[in-house]
Amino acid sequence: MTVYKMIASVAGIGYVGKGGGTVAAIFYCIIWWLLPVGLLYTGWQAVIVLMITILGLWTSNKADASWGKDSSKVVIDEVAGMAITLLYLPHNIWYVMGGLAAFRFFDIVKPLGIKHMENFPKGWGVMADDVLAGIYSFFLMQAIVFGVQNLL
Repeated sequence: MTVYKMIASVAGIGYVGKGGGTVAAIFYCIIWWLLPVGLLYTGWQAVIVLMITILGLWTSNKADASWGKDSSKVVIDEVAGMAITLLYLPHNIWYVMGGLAAFRFFDIVKPLGIKHMENFPKGWGVMADDVLAGIYSFFLMQAIVFGVQNLL
């Protein structure tokens, strides 16, 4: 297996078939949970998100040529979206589960212009819809955290 296929499929998770995106999102949640808490509230977390997104763009562009348009084997896009969702969330299992639910909702239902992002060419379309789903989930989770910490 080539390096780009290994990255695009997130170490082979994309080969599980149906549900691979959810498995990849859960995989990232576990990785995020295991990161040192001190790292989670620094600029390094944003660097990690940016690196995942850039790697996803590169690998999904390459995978598009060999696996076809938006192959289900490519799940690095779900990891990028989940990474955006969890960006600077408090280290709390309920927030992680809420972020996972929010991200999967936006990624599967594709409301609010997310579906249109798939029309971008090659890897851009593969990544853009999940990045936007991650952005929506990020803002939703930040609003929930704000509400819990300041209003309740």
